[in-house]
Amino acid sequence: MTRPAKPGPPEPGQPEPGPPGQPPPAHRSAAQHGRLRLAVWVVSLAQLMAVLDTTIVNIALPHLQSSLAFPATNLEWVVNAYSLAFGGLLLLGGRAGDILGRRTVFIAGTAVFTAASLLAGLAVTQWWMIAARAAQGAGAAFAVPSALALIADTFPGKRERSRAVGVFTAIGAAGGAFGILVGGVLTTFVGWRAVFFVNVPIGGAILLAAPLVLPRSNRRPGRFDLTGALTGIGGVTLLVYTLITGATNAGGHSHWGDPAVIVSGAAALVLLGAFGAREASVPHALVPLRLFAQRPRFGAYAITVCIGTAMLGNLFFLTLFLQRVWGYSPLATAAVYLPPSLMLTAGPQAASRLINRTGPKALIVAGLLIASTGMYGMSLMGEHGSYVTSMLAPTVIGYAGLSLTGVPLITVTLAGIPEGRNGVASGLYTTARQVGGAAGLAVVGTVAWAAWAGVLTARRSGAVPGGDGVTALVARQAMTAAADRAFLGSAIIVLTAAIIALLTIGGRSRTVQPG
Repeated sequence: MTRPAKPGPPEPGQPEPGPPGQPPPAHRSAAQHGRLRLAVWVVSLAQLMAVLDTTIVNIALPHLQSSLAFPATNLEWVVNAYSLAFGGLLLLGGRAGDILGRRTVFIAGTAVFTAASLLAGLAVTQWWMIAARAAQGAGAAFAVPSALALIADTFPGKRERSRAVGVFTAIGAAGGAFGILVGGVLTTFVGWRAVFFVNVPIGGAILLAAPLVLPRSNRRPGRFDLTGALTGIGGVTLLVYTLITGATNAGGHSHWGDPAVIVSGAAALVLLGAFGAREASVPHALVPLRLFAQRPRFGAYAITVCIGTAMLGNLFFLTLFLQRVWGYSPLATAAVYLPPSLMLTAGPQAASRLINRTGPKALIVAGLLIASTGMYGMSLMGEHGSYVTSMLAPTVIGYAGLSLTGVPLITVTLAGIPEGRNGVASGLYTTARQVGGAAGLAVVGTVAWAAWAGVLTARRSGAVPGGDGVTALVARQAMTAAADRAFLGSAIIVLTAAIIALLTIGGRSRTVQPG
């Protein structure tokens, strides 16, 4: 008995296939089209909540610290607890969706995230808040990979998937920058607890709509590789912890030599090495290493790390620069992000239309070159620059370039994935972005704070005219030097990503073969 041949791509002029059990696009009713559009929005809103929570909390930290009597040494864990749980559990969350059913895991992760958001908003002690933030990160780690995998399952056709990924990417990308604006408004006019409560109605709406509009995904044969899960989760978590705590702080004092950082970094390398060896030797690997065998997909992951590094480092120091050098209030700083955030929303929509004409490589390279140009322009702002020409123009250019890369990178990541592995491939993509974000403050921050400390040292030693002591003028000069170095470093990282794209991503006629 012969096996039936796998369906190939549609012939020119023929309709694209629809989701399993559904008619192709040309044969769908208006109600079916509406249901699929709603499905995209449901999974995209889950992505929005997860991304929003990485930035929205930052604006509220001073008010939260005062309300819960957080010591300065523990306050960073309000952010780090979320980042560690999110980054460490992503691979397990992606694999859980592959085995247990993506819709089931997506709904469960969203429910955990929503409940944890409510608990965070009700927190009355430090440890209550930190535990709730960790639970938020865990919920997001299971919801986000399944969300992206559900798009791949629901829209197998090339054009439809590009449009769906465009919506998903636009909402997720804008969430990071809009988080600052929303956080500023809510904290100023409602209070810090509102930055957590805002997730509750969104999560509730997702939980009501998901069973109605998302396709049911069956359990698949397979089992969890417990040893691989433990070494992978431990390795990624310790790597993120090392990058977060190793970055220099606002005082310019490096933590890379601290015993805790050295031990955690060494342990991360050991665990990740054991994880790689384990995954190469077991049939039910948590992350099949053959997913990295295709050069385009490997390049897409590396580029995603670079973009996460540059973007978060750039965002962090732009916020500090605007407040400490140009004297902007938190609300005014939040408003500054509105124009570039609009670019992050519009860019993926344009990319989803262009990708079928240009192919992913051209869009990725062009977007990265545009972004590096904008970030280099930001490094020239200076203490006395103008808002429109010195800050707004290069920032919009930089964000516009980055906004063109998300759709083609996800397309390359998901192209040719073996059946049943979309979840773990999506988890790897999000892990790359999360590790890149942690590296943003580690790599860019280390360079920037070194420039900051250099100005202060020169002032105290008398090398800078004007006498000793740290006056407001000196503080602004130091912060300007740090921000300029951060923006320049981000530009170099993005330019490096463009070179990686040229070397790894295939041209328009080349596609990723099944891994």
